[in-house]
Amino acid sequence: MTISAPETPYIAIELGILQGNIARAAEAARTAGIALRPHVKTHKIIEIARMQEAAGILGITVATLGEAEVFVEAGFPDVFIAYPLWLTPIKAKRLDALLDRATIRMGIDSLESGKKLAEHLRGRASLIELLIEVDCGHHRSGIAPEGVGKLAVGLRDLGLEVSGCFTFPGHSYSVDGRAAAAQDEARALSHAQEQLVAAGFPDANIVSGGSTPSLAEADASVVTEQRPGVYVFNDAQQIELGSCDWDDVALTVHGTVVSVRGSRVIVDAGSKVLGADKAPYASGYGRVLGQPDARIVALSEHHATIEFPEGYAPVLGDVLPVIPNHVCNTVNLADEVFVFDRGVVVDRWKVAARGRNS
Repeated sequence: MTISAPETPYIAIELGILQGNIARAAEAARTAGIALRPHVKTHKIIEIARMQEAAGILGITVATLGEAEVFVEAGFPDVFIAYPLWLTPIKAKRLDALLDRATIRMGIDSLESGKKLAEHLRGRASLIELLIEVDCGHHRSGIAPEGVGKLAVGLRDLGLEVSGCFTFPGHSYSVDGRAAAAQDEARALSHAQEQLVAAGFPDANIVSGGSTPSLAEADASVVTEQRPGVYVFNDAQQIELGSCDWDDVALTVHGTVVSVRGSRVIVDAGSKVLGADKAPYASGYGRVLGQPDARIVALSEHHATIEFPEGYAPVLGDVLPVIPNHVCNTVNLADEVFVFDRGVVVDRWKVAARGRNS
């Protein structure tokens, strides 16, 4: 079946680059002796998760119950919900429905959340393997490493199963911070693991970390698994952080030039397609593949303003491959993506877990 290129704006994935990114990360993990449990919230696409599975992964990571439901339904048997869920009766019922179909692990950072889990799932709660979340410097969710042992004992007293600890070194998203964040991650997880052993949990040996920027810096003597997500596609943030090269970018948003004013042009891919993220270190709202000196200098809902260096500018009707700043948000705005093999459209994939944010 022939697949025609869609009307702009649309998401394009270059298959060979995607496959290369997946294979390199899997091989690096094997070489380091670390398991890979990729975070599928980045792509939300069943076909890509199956490619990751074929490359050799331990399981998958999700952020929400909705994502877990989509991927368990698709046949993925080992799912870590890396989020401190606060269970309501409805969410507990949904979680319970997954337990006979897959191994479910869940993040937790409070005894109160454990009480909710025990209350709503009763005897079934022990089927969930809990990983205590540790704050290693990102200062989002998670507890200080020295509190891990006490929390583990409290959860055990509720009849719950503690299988290890995890963290997210999100402060690796800084220009000079990748190595330092990986070191913070190793220190926090090592301390947390010591706390678990001292509290009588010698078998709680899952030590989970990882982010795409810190992937290459992980301490294999501490972490047992890593959970990168963006690495499958890469994006403008990863380029500016230095954690990928231009040739590693597998996903672009194709937009048509609809207006030209000298070296400034407008393409028809605004914030409703690209997402509106702009980190403090970002030099623009996105980049243009093959044009390292071009910048997206402004975004509105349906306009992206791109400034090119003097002496070069596209013309009306040109289609430009734009690299979004934060690819996770971009994919979640789309119903489907178009797959290219060396410039030829070969497939289209549904964003199966789009919008499954609860």
